[in-house]
This record gives sequence, structure tokens and C-alpha cells, in this order.
Amino acid sequence: MDHYDSQQTNDYMQPEEDWDRDLLLDPAWEKQQRKTFTAWCNSHLRKAGTQIENIEEDFRDGLKLMLLLEVISGERLAKPERGKMRVHKISNVNKALDFIASKGVKLVSIGAEEIVDGNVKMTLGMIWTIILRFAIQDISVEETSAKEGLLLWCQRKTAPYKNVNIQNFHISWKDGLGFCALIHRHRPELIDYGKLRKDDPLTNLNTAFDVAEKYLDIPKMLDAEDIVGTARPDEKAIMTYVSSFYHAFSGAQKAETAANRICKVLAVNQENEQLMEDYEKLASDLLEWIRRTIPWLENRAPENTMHAMQQKLEDFRDYRRLHKPPKVQEKCQLEINFNTLQTKLRLSNRPAFMPSEGRMVSDINSAWGCLEQAEKGYEEWLLNEIRRLERLDHLAEKFRQKASIHEAWTDGKEAMLRQKDYETATLSEIKALLKKHEAFESDLAAHQDRVEQIAAIAQELNELDYYDSPSVNARCQKICDQWDNLGALTQKRREALERTEKLLETIDQLYLEYAKRAAPFNNWMEGAMEDLQDTFIVHTIEEIQGLTTAHEQFKATLPDADKERLAILGIHNEVSKIVQTYHVNMAGTNPYTTITPQEINGKWDHVRQLVPRRDQALTEEHARQQHNERLRKQFGAQANVIGPWIQTKMEEIGRISIEMHGTLEDQLSHLRQYEKSIVNYKPKIDQLEGDHQLIQEALIFDNKHTNHTMEHIRVGWEQLLTTIARTINEVENQILTRDAKGISQEQMNEFRASFNHFDRKKTGMMDTDDFRACLISMGYNMGEAEFARIMSIVDPNRLGVVTFQAFIDFMSRETADTDTADQVMASFKILAGDKNYITVDELRRELPPDQAEYCIARMAPYTGPDAVPGALDYMSFSTALYGESDL
Repeated sequence: MDHYDSQQTNDYMQPEEDWDRDLLLDPAWEKQQRKTFTAWCNSHLRKAGTQIENIEEDFRDGLKLMLLLEVISGERLAKPERGKMRVHKISNVNKALDFIASKGVKLVSIGAEEIVDGNVKMTLGMIWTIILRFAIQDISVEETSAKEGLLLWCQRKTAPYKNVNIQNFHISWKDGLGFCALIHRHRPELIDYGKLRKDDPLTNLNTAFDVAEKYLDIPKMLDAEDIVGTARPDEKAIMTYVSSFYHAFSGAQKAETAANRICKVLAVNQENEQLMEDYEKLASDLLEWIRRTIPWLENRAPENTMHAMQQKLEDFRDYRRLHKPPKVQEKCQLEINFNTLQTKLRLSNRPAFMPSEGRMVSDINSAWGCLEQAEKGYEEWLLNEIRRLERLDHLAEKFRQKASIHEAWTDGKEAMLRQKDYETATLSEIKALLKKHEAFESDLAAHQDRVEQIAAIAQELNELDYYDSPSVNARCQKICDQWDNLGALTQKRREALERTEKLLETIDQLYLEYAKRAAPFNNWMEGAMEDLQDTFIVHTIEEIQGLTTAHEQFKATLPDADKERLAILGIHNEVSKIVQTYHVNMAGTNPYTTITPQEINGKWDHVRQLVPRRDQALTEEHARQQHNERLRKQFGAQANVIGPWIQTKMEEIGRISIEMHGTLEDQLSHLRQYEKSIVNYKPKIDQLEGDHQLIQEALIFDNKHTNHTMEHIRVGWEQLLTTIARTINEVENQILTRDAKGISQEQMNEFRASFNHFDRKKTGMMDTDDFRACLISMGYNMGEAEFARIMSIVDPNRLGVVTFQAFIDFMSRETADTDTADQVMASFKILAGDKNYITVDELRRELPPDQAEYCIARMAPYTGPDAVPGALDYMSFSTALYGESDL
């Protein structure tokens, strides 16, 4: 892992000779030590409210190093230097190293300068020395200490676990089961060990590290991937991590043992004190229950009803059956607890327990005897009182039964007769209420006999001096008074029903007339509102003028409509007058219509508001259409000029491209003049674009003043620019071809005449059939294969047409083929002499360097019977000079 080591008086350190060998160890071990030692340091530094991020950087000034030693040792070190100069940092580190040395640790080759300079290996060596001294040295298990003691502790704790065999502090921990076994041995509730698999080390390690960090306060010192991905994990990193488990579990075990000893001593005292408290509470509760129960048993106040006396008897039975047995058990348990407590106190050499005054066992027995005496007298009194009340209850029950039947019948009758439901009822409902009232009057007469029977029974109870006579008399008087009141209310209700019937018949006629006139007027207003709010879309002046005329005609009908509205409202006002005069409560509405006067007035007001809005909208739209018409005329005037101009220019360019007047240079000059005139016309196109934008913003979609759209003009303008540019390019290419191939002006004229003759569609291009006919007219005798080869030359993109440029290229190529082949052979013979090949050296000697290298790169070696290394044949030579297509 590292290059360092240290020795103490104990033998758990590595020998000093390992120092140089450690310098060559796997860098992965150094990475593991960085993580482990950093986490170990932070586990202690966080007690002081700080931590480190980079182990070789954060200890350089010595401040956190001294703080770490103070936390893990519990001792104060010398006051650190607070300066930031190198000398201050070295001083602080030396103080820390001196403190480590004072603990019997011999530091080998570890100096303050290396720590201050951030020497990672020296820093790791120093931290390992601290871990050995303060975390591992003091571990002792069965006469072994330090590393051997820690290893033995791990073996003892993991011995019962399957697939765990701890033999060292590196590969024995790779599968993660060792860490999981340590946790499960001490805290089995944290890990389900039975679900772990030896072939899944990443899961095992992550489980152990996460559980240790969350529940055991052991920080995560390594990543599972670092352990699994290393053939032999770093021993010191593993030892540091495992020592944290040892200290976590051993500390908890010692604390638990000490707590158990204390608990045993306290348990005896607490148990005795609890028994004393239980006795005092139980005795107090029992005496209080007896004190509250005896007055209840001595109460002899008689009840006036059999039910009340039977309830008292039932309460007494509940007392005997439910309440007293638990108290008997409590009294017995109290005596048992008292005897048990005295025995325990005597066995533990404690003084005998003396209950509070009045709570001795003898005091409780005396109170219990008084309770039983009161209980016996109460039972005898209950039975005698029940027999007395049975004699009077029969007659009283008869009175109650008849009175109840009558009261049940009369229940709600007064409220029914006092109802003013007729005030909100309709005419049909009033008629139904009259029929129902007649039936009630018949039923009332039939109940007269029962009222007389109730009065007779009440008189008999008074004569027999019944204990509840006042209530019987009061009830009887109430029944008689109620009977008289029912008769008066019945007559009053009949009169009210008949009066209301006459008023509602009059109102019903008015409602019907109102409904007949309100419905058509409401429909007219709704149609008017719909028309006034209806959105309109017009595109011409004529359309908006038609809408304005229709609106003026509608406005002329408004005075007559207002007269009809006032007449309808007059009918409703007449109904309101009747209601106010005769105090009729009209809770219902007009049964013939749902249209209210408020709705009529509201809609009428809405119509009146919509009329000026419609006027304004029509005026604004009329102005907008006038503006749109001006835009149409302005655009149409320009478009009618520009459109024909573009078409004319297109035709003129087409004629120039196929004319044979003058030389190609004359045609090119003429075309460039056309191009300049076309470009100078661009401002007029831009002006038309601006007018078109205004039309689009005004949402104008048609224009009767022109047939030219902006899109058509744009396309025509782009085609015009493209055509003039393409035509100029074609003439330029014709000039290049003429000059390169040595074609005379007369030949060019002949080519153009032939092309124009067979360009039957006058498009500037010949289709396949036209081209075939042209070739035949020029003396070509060819089959389909030869014609296909020629088409591949003149129409390589297979568009099915032949341009004039492709035509003259082909004709010039056909004329020059024979001369080119002769030139290639003569050139080769000059260079090769009497040989069939030339060499690379000869080619480099005869040609300029860049041209020679260009040919060599394109030429194939000569493979004839007399070939020599570096020789090139004739075919490759001719291809390099002229290309395959020229031969």
C-alpha cells in the first residue's frame, strides 16, 4: 500500500526494511488508505466540530493534526502556532510528532517537513502510526493484543457463521460476509444474514457499510467497489475499518454489563417500594369505596313509581353481582401483598412495613363489617316498597294508556291547523286543502267520546288519593283545553281557505293573460339581442352597406316594441296590487310562464344598450372596408405592371439563349446587360412586398383588381433571377468548351442549329427521343447499347433530358478522341524509347516534381514478361495524363 512504517516497543509494527518495498505497492491500496484514514480521522474530528477533505493538504499546517490527537487521547497538547508561514506549520507538526513519540511510538523517516510539504505517503504513514497506537494497540483478547488480538476477536465472533473464515485482514474480507457477520452477531435485528450470498460481494459489503454508518455510528471508510475490484485489499485499511467495529461493539458490551449489575441492585429496592405503594393505594381505594357505598345502602327515600323502585332493586343486584366481588378480591389480595412484603423485607434485613394510620388490615376488616350490615337492611326495605307500589300502578297505567292514545292523535294537529300553507299555495292546491280539511272535521267529531273517558278516570284517581294526582290532573286539564282549542282552530282555518280560493282564481286569470303576451315579446327581444351581438365578417363595401340598411330598419320598430312592453308590465302590476291589498303571500310564481318582469326589463335595457354598440361596430367596419379597398387598388396597380414585366423578361432571355446572332461573347454581353436591368428592378419588387404586408395585416384575402398574387410574383422573380444566372453560366461554359476543344464559331452555330431544330418543345433541352433523332441526322448508326452509353455521358444524373452544354461537350469529345489517342502513344514512346514500359525514375527525371508525383500516384505497375521493379505500363500512363474517359 504505502512506503512508510513505524515501530513501537510492541511487535505489531512492520519491520523497517519494508519501507522501500512499500514504495512499489499497488496504487489502488493508496486510494483505499486515503478513503479509510480520512473517514477514521473525521469520525474523531467531528467530535470537535470539524473534518478534513484532503488528508495530505488539511494536515499541512498541523492545526487539525494536533486537534485530532487531543480528541483521541483526551489530553491537551502544547498551544499551536497560528501563523501561516512555513516555520509555523513545521512547529505545529513537530508538536504533534513529539506527542506521538511521548506515547512510546518510534517514528521512522517521518519528519515535519514532509507533512508540511503534503507528502502523501509520509502523511499516510503518520496516520497509520496514530491508528496503531490509539485504536489497535490496546486491543486484548485471550492474552493476545494489537493485530493478533483483533484478528482473534474477529475469528471468535464469526466462528458460528457459514462461509466466513477470517484468516487475515485482506482477502478474508472481500466477500463482505465477515463484516455482515460481525454486525449480525452483536445486532441481529439490523441484518437478515440468511439472505446474503457469498457470490454477491458488492451487495454484502454495501449492506454492512450502510448499516454500520446508519445504526452503529461507524463512518463509511471504504467503497465496496474498491475492495471487490482489488485482488488483495489493503491490509491497513481493512484493519482500521475492523477496529472501528471492535470499539463500537466492545464498548457497548462493557456498558451493558455495568448497567445489568446496577439494575439488579435497584430492582430489589424498586420491587419492595412498589409493593409498599401498591398496598397503600389498594388500602386507600378500598376504604374510599366502602365510605362511598355505605351511605348509598342506608338511603331509604321512597320512589313514586314502580319503575324507579325496580331500578333501585336492579342497581342493588348489580352491586352484589358486579361491584362487590372485585372488592372482595381486592381485600384478599391486600392481605396477601401485606404478608409477602413483610417476608421480603425480613429476608433482606430491612425494617418491617408500617402502613399509614387507619390503613392497617384490622381497620379494613372493621369497615368491611359495617358495609355488610348496611347491605342487609337495604335489601329488606326494597322488597317491601315494591309490593306497595304494585297496587296503585294498574289504574294509573290505564289513565296513561288512554291519554297517550289521545295525545298521539292530537300530536301535530294544532300546528297543522295553524299552518298558513294556503298563503303560498296555488289554486289547485287550495282546492285540495279544502277537501282535506273537510275530512279532518269528520275525524275530530269521532274523538269526542275518548276525551270524556279520560276525564272520568282522572276523577277516580283523585278520589283514591293517588300519589301522582297533581300530574294526572294537569294532564287531564291539558287534554280538555287542547280539545276546545282544536275546535276553534278548525273553524278559523275553513274561513281562511275559502277566502284565499276566491283571490287566487282572480290572480290566475291575470297570470294567463300575462303569459300569452310575454312569451312572443320575450322571443322577439332574444332574437334582437342575438342579431345585435352576432359577429359579422365582410370583405367588401357592398356587404357592410347591406348590414347597415338592415340595422336601420330594426331601429324603426323599437317604439312599438316599447308600448307592448309597458302593457305586459301593467298586467303584472295589477297582480301585485291585489296581493298587497289582500295580503296574499305569493310564494309561487306564474304557473303559465317563467318569464318575469325583471327579465323583460333587463332584456329590453340590454337591447337598448346593444343598439349604439351595433351602430359603432358597423361604422368602424365601414371605415375599415374603405381602407382595405384602397390597399387592394394600390397593390393591384403595381402587380398588374410587375407580373407582365417578369413574364416578358423570361421570354426575352429564352430567345437570347437559343438565338445564333453574333458570337458567344456578344450573347454573353447582351445577357449581362439584361441581368443588370433585372437587378435594378428589385426596388419595385420590395415596394410591392411592403404593400402585400399591409394587405396581410389587414386580413385581406381576395383582390378583384388583379389576378397576380404576391406568391406568384415572388416565384416569377426568383425564376427570372435563376434563369438569367443559369443562361449566363451556360454561355460561359460554351465559350470554355469552344476554346478548350478548338471549335470554330461556325461549328458552334451548326451545333446550335441542330439543337434548336430538334428541341421541338422549345424548352432549351432535348428529351431522349429528340436526342436520338438528332444523332441519326448527324450520321450516327448505333444500337441500343451504344445509345445507352452515350446517354450515360450526356445525362449522368438520368433526368431524361439533354442540355445544350452536354450536347456540345459530347460533340467536341467525339471530334477530339482520335487525336488524343495518337498524342498519348507518341508521348509514351518518347519517354520509353524502345521499351514497353517506363520507370519511375525516368518519369521523375522528365517531368516537374509535382506533376511526376501526381502521375506516379495514379499509375499501376507494369506486369509484362519483361517487367522490372518500379516499371509503369502504357495504359496507366495514358490514364494518368488524359483520363480514362478520353481514350
